Amino acid sequence: MGVGEDEESMGRKPATYADLEALPENVVGELIAGELYVSPRPASRHARAASVLGVKLGGPFDLRDGGPGGWGILDEPELHFGEDALVPDLAGWRRERMPALPDTAAFELAPDWVCEVLSPSTASLDRTIKLPVYAREGVSHLWLVDPKARTLEVLRLDGERYTLLGKHEAGARVRAEPFEALELELAPLWEM
Repeated sequence: MGVGEDEESMGRKPATYADLEALPENVVGELIAGELYVSPRPASRHARAASVLGVKLGGPFDLRDGGPGGWGILDEPELHFGEDALVPDLAGWRRERMPALPDTAAFELAPDWVCEVLSPSTASLDRTIKLPVYAREGVSHLWLVDPKARTLEVLRLDGERYTLLGKHEAGARVRAEPFEALELELAPLWEM
């Protein structure tokens, strides 16, 4: 694209929410900066890591089952930030910011924490396209889970960029922001 040219002047129209709605059910669609990103539904390792992490965090932080509570944690919520529509694997809101779930299909209030589970088809999108959007919207904590490498990267928003607080591997037990009140064993994310 040349200087001063936009997509419409080059004969290409920006994608819209209608384009998202037209996608088949067997894919996940996201709309970022007028571009439509389509990914296959998660494979088994991806789904396992996201599901186990949701259970491990949901009990103590969302349901106050043996933990401090104070959070609402959801699987694959649709986030609307202006014209952008993103679908993280997991997201959490502190209850003081979102005391009740809105009766809508999508959330306009940015979460306090997002977790993206990386897969070969989504890693580049998650790391290079979505991270700057989360930073722009003020998502204070971001986790990147890689089931193939068996790692958890914990990031915190510092100003306009994310800082890596730690990269944890395989069977580690970690206390990771913003859920440091719980020691999280990583092995169950990869093993069944």
